[in-house]
Amino acid sequence: MGTSERAPKQDRSRATRQRLLEAAVACLAERGWAGSTVAVVAERAGVSRGAAQHHFPTREDLFTAAVEYVAEERSTALRALFPQGATVGDRRAVVSALVDLYTGPLFRAALHLWVAASNEDQLRPRVTELEARVGRETHRIAVDLLAADESRPGARETVQGLLDMARGLGLANLLTDDRSRRERVVQQWAALLDEVLDNAP
Repeated sequence: MGTSERAPKQDRSRATRQRLLEAAVACLAERGWAGSTVAVVAERAGVSRGAAQHHFPTREDLFTAAVEYVAEERSTALRALFPQGATVGDRRAVVSALVDLYTGPLFRAALHLWVAASNEDQLRPRVTELEARVGRETHRIAVDLLAADESRPGARETVQGLLDMARGLGLANLLTDDRSRRERVVQQWAALLDEVLDNAP
């Protein structure tokens, strides 16, 4: 088989994999772990179950890969909001963008995966490792976009606190649309970050 024939096959394979990953996140967000089987995801993605299992031999492979894939897409999108890097004046927009990360379908999907991992021994180590990796990447992006100097006392903890707060707002949002309260909290955190990150120790 020539290179020109192999390339379209690889493209099709990549497109199938991407459709499966996106369908897996959507299923997890809508149906939770119990309702998200490989067969359900394959049907939603428009591929055969065999094709799905060719790409992802186990259910755990599929769902951890799906959450990781969308987390990477999310990181790329977050950086793209401030392609030249954010300035101190953009802090409110950065805080708002970080909070938005925790209010969409990806967070809902990740949450279902965390809950499942707390009960499924074979899933737990993979989700723990994935969450640690995604958490480190999100923290790194937040530090860059907030122009935070982590050598300052309290700066690292303040950025971590912001991300923990954003996750809490995401949890609250699962039950009720809390947009107006969220706006006030974002405003307050932006002011707090200015105070902690910009004042000399």
